This record gives sequence, C-alpha cells and structure tokens, in this order.
Amino acid sequence: MSAYPLLARIDSPADLRTLDRETLHALADELRAFLIESVSRTGGHLSSNLGTVELTIALHSVFNTPEDRIVWDVGHQTYGHKILTGRREAMSGLRQSGGISGFPRRCESPYDTFGTAHSSTSISAALGMAVAARNRGEDRRAIAVIGDGAMSAGMAFEALNNAGDISGINLLVILNDNEMSISPPVGALTKILARLMSGGTFNAARRAGEKVLRKAPPVLELARKVEEHVKGMITPGTLFEEFGFHYYGPIDGHDLDALIPTLHNLSKLKGPQFLHVITRKGQGYKLAEADPILYHGVSQFDHTAGIQTGKGGGKLTYTQVFGDWLCDMAAQDEQLIGITPAMREGSGLVRFATTYPKRYFDVGIAEQHALTFAAGLACEGFKPVVAIYSTFLQRAYDQLIHDIALQNLPVMLAIDRAGLVGADGATHHGAFDLSYLQCIPNMVVMAPADEDECRQMLYTAYRHDGPTAVRYPRGGGLGVTPKDEMTALPLGKGEIRRTGGEIAILSFGGFLGTALQVGDALDATVANMRFVKPLDTALIEEMARSHTTLVTLEENAVAGGVGSEVSRHVHQLGLTTRVLTLGLPDRFIDHGDQHRLLASVGLDAAGIREAISRFHRPNS
Repeated sequence: MSAYPLLARIDSPADLRTLDRETLHALADELRAFLIESVSRTGGHLSSNLGTVELTIALHSVFNTPEDRIVWDVGHQTYGHKILTGRREAMSGLRQSGGISGFPRRCESPYDTFGTAHSSTSISAALGMAVAARNRGEDRRAIAVIGDGAMSAGMAFEALNNAGDISGINLLVILNDNEMSISPPVGALTKILARLMSGGTFNAARRAGEKVLRKAPPVLELARKVEEHVKGMITPGTLFEEFGFHYYGPIDGHDLDALIPTLHNLSKLKGPQFLHVITRKGQGYKLAEADPILYHGVSQFDHTAGIQTGKGGGKLTYTQVFGDWLCDMAAQDEQLIGITPAMREGSGLVRFATTYPKRYFDVGIAEQHALTFAAGLACEGFKPVVAIYSTFLQRAYDQLIHDIALQNLPVMLAIDRAGLVGADGATHHGAFDLSYLQCIPNMVVMAPADEDECRQMLYTAYRHDGPTAVRYPRGGGLGVTPKDEMTALPLGKGEIRRTGGEIAILSFGGFLGTALQVGDALDATVANMRFVKPLDTALIEEMARSHTTLVTLEENAVAGGVGSEVSRHVHQLGLTTRVLTLGLPDRFIDHGDQHRLLASVGLDAAGIREAISRFHRPNS
C-alpha cells in the first residue's frame, strides 16, 4: 500500500474525519487511482465507482456512520464506500468465491445498512429507517443515494410520495445525477433532470408565441408570467418540493469544497431534504469518461492500456444468438417490437436499436411498465418481444400474470441470465424463473440446450399465439453454430439423445452436455426435454415405464422446479419409478465463478454422477 499512503491510514470513517479539507482532496486522488488498479485486477463495476469518489468521501466525513444510515441504491457504486469502511485489503477478493460482494450486504459490514443490487429501493428503505429512528426518539439521519436512472422507476416515486406525508423524520435523498444508468437513460424524468428547458424546442415555441402576441402587450405579459409558472412546475426543484421535500442544488458532485459544507448544513435540518448532485461516470479515468458503458462492468484488464475491443473469437453467447435472431425476425415481420427495461447492451439489443429505431423501446428501469406496455401492443396486433434478465423479471410478476397471461396475449419473453450468473451473486442469479413461470396458466416455457436450439425456440415462441418465454443462461453454450433457417419446434416435445440402461436423465436447458457426459459414465438414457411447459408427458411416461430411476436436471431452484412437476406426473401414473430431482438448493447462493458455483452445489458432472450413484444404489 506504499503507493497509497493516505488510504493506508483509513481503516474506518472515524479516521477520515480527522483529515482537513486539503488532505481529503489528496485522498480522493488516491482512492480513484486505487479503484482503477484494483478493479482492473478483479473485474467489477468501474465507471459508476469512479463517479462517486468525492460523494463517498463527503458523506463519511460529514455523517456519523454507521449510526447515521446510508442506503446506496443498486449498490454497484459502493467500492469506495467499502474501501473507506475497513475493507481495503479485501478488495483483492472482490466478487470472488469467499471474497467480498460487489454490492452492499448487511452481513458483511455494519456500514452496509441495507442490502441492495436491484434498482430504486433506497428511498423506501431509508424512509423505513428514518421512521424507526423517529419512533425510538433517536437523533440520527437516514440518507438514500439514488441515481437518475433509478429515479425512473415507479417505486422511487411511491417512496417520495409517502415520505413527504410523514412528519418528524430526518431523511435526506441525494440524487446522483450522472445522466447515465447502464444504458443511456430514457423517459420524461431524465429530460427534466437534464434541464431541457434550455433546449431548442421550448425556446422555439416561446419565440413563436412572442411573435404572435407582440401586437397585444397585456396578453404577452400574461403569457410570460404563465411561462415562468410552467417552468417552475417542471424544473427539478419544484418537482421534488411538490412531494414535500426541501430541494437543494444542483451542485458539482466532484467538488468537495461544495459537497462538504452543503452536507454539513443539511445534517442539521429536520424533515425530508433532497440534494441534487451532478457527477460524471468514469471521472478521472479518461478511457472510462470517453466510454462509460464499456467500463461499466469490466473483466480483468490492463488499466494503463485500457480494455481491448474487437478481438473476436470464442463461442457465440446466448445473448448474441438472441440479438441476431431479433434482427432477422424483425426483417421478416414488421409487427415485431423490441422492448427492454434499461438493458440494451446486456440483453443484446444494440444492433436492433440501430437498425429498427422506431420499433425499439427502452422503457427505463421500469420492468412492470415494460410488460404491461407490451400487453397493450399485443392487444393492437403487434408482436412484442421483451428482453429481460431472469432476476429482473421477478419485479413484474403481477403484470405477467394479470396483464399478459390472464388475457392470453402473444407477448414473448426472452429471459437472459437464467441460472447462476457468477460474480454478481445472489441478487442476480436467475434461480427461480422455472418455478414461478410453470405455474402460470397459458404460459409456454422453453429452455434451449445449445445455441441453435435457442434460435429455433425463439422462432417457435414468436410464432405461438399466446404468452411465451425462452430462458437461457449467461455466456456461451455447447458451441453449436445456429442455422440461418428458422424452424418451429413441435410444441411440448422433447427428444432422446442417448439410449442406456436402468437410469434415464431428463435434462432441461443448458445441462445437456453435462448430462451426456454423465450418461456415458453411467450408461444412462439422456433426454433433452426442451419444454418446461407444456411438459412432454408422453416422453416422461415412456422413460418412467422403461427405467427404474429418473433423474431431472435443471439450473433452477429444486423447490417448486420442473423436477417436482415430473415427479408429480410419475406419481399420478401410479408407477414405482424412483425420481431424483437435481437443481439449485433451497438457499441463496453466493457470488463466484460460475463453474465453481455449480460444482459447489453438486451440479457439475462429478457431483451429478455421485448423486445419481447414491440414489440408484442406496444400500451399496
């Protein structure tokens, strides 16, 4: 740590509070340099953390943390917070098995007051903490730090609306306005926060009005007063004050000489306060400033040379398979509409957005709206495709049931990041979608075993006249090159890929390669089931009648998963065939390497083989 002498002295925010302003400026430089070097070695979120260096230092300098509660929305911008709260040395194990998380976790540190990783929860949580302090008579502050992208979600406004109606609370909401979420932000709120009142459209309208009304001076003066009133109604300050907050700002979020005095003043005020700070993602690292999206989430890289792009090679990812299919399908059908809740890059919609801009909709961090918006399009004869991560789809479950499935609307879900995703951990694992999708009437649910099957399933889902879901994992598959030709698969039909002895393995999704490997070792029959709903009950019955043991494989929670449905069907047939259901255990799985995580829960080839051997010969 000799390269970072000031950081070496900071083991807690109490140490930070002993430093003068000039030293804090130097500390900010060290913290930023350390972040760049550290994240380049481990991978992780970079741009967002570089953008909050000064804000993090200012917050811990002014407030008595952890007694004063800071809730970081999403939490991917908290690396500086972790470093300043005693986890500097632990950064070498960031997002690795046994290491610290890339997000706040209550079990990791008392300074992580609320576990986050999904967007737009901070104001609600901080409000709960503020009310708890009021009811206990405790004089402490609750601070929510929320980005402008996260402010596009309805939950944030629900919390603001509630907070403004509660008396006696000490709540500070800090809007970290960097005009970026992950993808470029969208929506009316973002336009307000970007202060578009200075834009050409408004001013052109004003000039036109002045020209018309110049001949009637009293009317012109009235119009000017109305203009000022309207401007006041839609500027950020008035917007948030309408919710009952006292608004301050905007101020430069990289200027400690502005941040610290402002926060000191706000720390003495009672009631709900709102501070608007302007920051820049990637601040202080020119490569990240120039391309904050590229440096949003990074793998290991040389921080002096920067991320090298355009190398190509390697397996085609499922995300790329989807992106290519979407463009190919859109070329065939003008009724196709692509929708994403703020995940254009992550979900593979970049080329589609460029090629078909009028048919592409990024609705912001608003998963509930995304699904009901798609339902409205489907009512009018369009064919909406919603690209969404498994873990984010959970946030729109009611809309999926009531607005789509209940009305049997042809909305297609392309569900990325199904199963274990790796370093982002429990908040981002797609561990539950098969459980919560298969119980919904009218749904068709598919899980591809390889890249070509994914392309054909996407086509099958799109052609189906009802709600459908194709769920696929992060990264690549078996390395099968997708065919250009698209052919609809027979609905609810699996296939036998290997014929063996007493054991039959029913593989759902990306486990097929592993299942075939285990099948060779145990001389087991292997079926690629393809469909989670409708299940191929004829194939299940055939396997159950011709084998003594059935084994189901799914990268989904075994509780309520597809294996339990297979077992129920075998039981209904009155057969004595034993069924072993293998999937993710009934616990939240930590972060780490994807393959190691699978091995840790017994879902690699060795673990599956051992589990089957124990189950098939329990007395041996």
